[in-house]
Amino acid sequence: MKARADVKPGALAKYLATQDNKDLLRFLTCGSVDDGKSTLIGRLLYDTKLIFEDQLAGLERDSKRFGTTGKDLDLALLVDGLQAEREQGITIDVAYRFLTTGKRKFIVADTPGHEQYTRNMATGASNSDLAVILIDARKGILSQTRRHSFIVSLLGIRHVVLAVNKIDLVDYSQEVFDGIVADYRNFASDFGFQTQQAIPVSARYGDNVLTRSVNMPWYEGPTLVEQLETVDVSYQPADMPFRFQVQWVNRPNLDFRGFSGTVASGTVYLGDELTVAASGKGARVKSIVTYDGELPLATAGQAVTLRLDDEIDASRGDVLCPPTSRPEVADQFQARLIWMNEQALIPGRRLLIKIGTQTVSASVTDIRYKIDVNTFARLAAKTLQLNDVAVVNIATSEPVAYDSYLANRAMGAFIVIDRVSNMTLGAGMVDHGLWRATNVHWQAITVSKETRAEIKGQKPIVLWFTGLSGAGKSTIANLVEKKLLGLGHHTYLLDGDNVRHGLNKDLGFTDSDRVENIRRVAEVAKLMADAGIITLVSFISPFRAERQLARELVTGNEFVEIYVSTPPSVAEERDPKGLYAKARRGELKNFTGIDSVYEIPENPELVLDTTTRSAEDLSEDILAFIASRIRYT
Repeated sequence: MKARADVKPGALAKYLATQDNKDLLRFLTCGSVDDGKSTLIGRLLYDTKLIFEDQLAGLERDSKRFGTTGKDLDLALLVDGLQAEREQGITIDVAYRFLTTGKRKFIVADTPGHEQYTRNMATGASNSDLAVILIDARKGILSQTRRHSFIVSLLGIRHVVLAVNKIDLVDYSQEVFDGIVADYRNFASDFGFQTQQAIPVSARYGDNVLTRSVNMPWYEGPTLVEQLETVDVSYQPADMPFRFQVQWVNRPNLDFRGFSGTVASGTVYLGDELTVAASGKGARVKSIVTYDGELPLATAGQAVTLRLDDEIDASRGDVLCPPTSRPEVADQFQARLIWMNEQALIPGRRLLIKIGTQTVSASVTDIRYKIDVNTFARLAAKTLQLNDVAVVNIATSEPVAYDSYLANRAMGAFIVIDRVSNMTLGAGMVDHGLWRATNVHWQAITVSKETRAEIKGQKPIVLWFTGLSGAGKSTIANLVEKKLLGLGHHTYLLDGDNVRHGLNKDLGFTDSDRVENIRRVAEVAKLMADAGIITLVSFISPFRAERQLARELVTGNEFVEIYVSTPPSVAEERDPKGLYAKARRGELKNFTGIDSVYEIPENPELVLDTTTRSAEDLSEDILAFIASRIRYT
């Protein structure tokens, strides 16, 4: 587009002011691969004249090189910006584009159709108010159409446009269109969509996109743009209860202390009484500060600093709210979870949950059921794989403040983060707190850990022996305990086989069972350390994450990881219980070192090489290492 030379002075300012007064609709395009999502957005950009001349020239060149539409412009290339996308003719990443018409502004997310990139689609949907779900008129409803529709519903999007695309390739057939619409409404009947407008379109030729198609006189509904311009999404966070998630405590000098963040919902006025959701401590708003000066009020979406008339204790992650309308605060809740990582989710494994501005340690305690996105049946599951959707129970290390996602997206959405790599593993939506979470409290106990240790004349410590089956863990641990008892210490040995006869007899040897096996033993070791006992734990404990969990449950230097390093060939040669032989014959499944992985410790306190030294010598090394740690002074 060229700038016009005859534009009158002030016209640009008037135009910009007009744009500022338009409301904004965020929507996404989704559906199965090659249904025409990128082409549709390209058509919207082209028909609304939002393509500059240099972009158009580049599009003409790229269409000749990468295009799939013969001599016509391939409008999908306006959105597919990655080289891999252009070469394959698919969308991989989420692409955002800005559109504007005479009545509304739009931010549109073009999301991938491939099942492999479903996590990217969920990312695009998380900030959208409406979904344009495309269906290829030749193929009808496909598995990915169902998956995307379900995720759209799961994420709380209540407005859908069903765009039956490529209608030109079925001769603009009303019969085909009506059949697809009937099938879709039948399977999506329980999704709770408030509006569901079906439109037959040809993204390639522009039929029913911006202008009404002369090829389909039988269709009397709105064009796509007309529907986008007029649909009432009715999501007004400013009208909801006030929620302010503290991002940081602003203390530039001794005379100023404020809480900075973005208003998640509702409106706050000068003089309003606010409460910290978790503690119940309250104060009144003394001033509302921004970069441009003080304000009489702040509403949803505004970044402000709130100064209160009292020095209440609040920090990053806390939520300020009205005392009469507080969110739930609990350390256990039920949620819907979309798993977005190739590494499986295993219940009990420690993760991080980021909800609002608060990040806490957490774990999925139970997968209540997984949802089959094709039949919507509820399936039993012990783990979640990439793109799985499930209803789960989550426990956090400390209470978090939340509203249900359906009531308040900003307060009910969270992400799951890997504790080591910091990668995002999943996205979740809080349903409700669990009843037991608000009725279980810590009981005050008079006798302390220090008192228990003092009366025994020792400091507690957890000696965690890990290594392959046959490495020599139990042999060495037995020797160490015997020598500690000889020195007058109070000890207890938790051995993997022995514990599986009682506490963990209900567990098998799948990855999820192994995680739960170590979680329980780690909790027992913590209790024994609290009792002032020197605890020896002899378990294969194959996963680093669970060994790290055990370490974090005790304090200071009370945890000693001892890696009994024995090559697999040597351990198998010893095979004291005949387990390797059974595993080789296929009689023993999920055996560590054969068909189940063992993750070697990265930074253990001790590494014991059983191929060069005797168990007796190695036990003496352990005693020498821990001598100063267990001596009570």
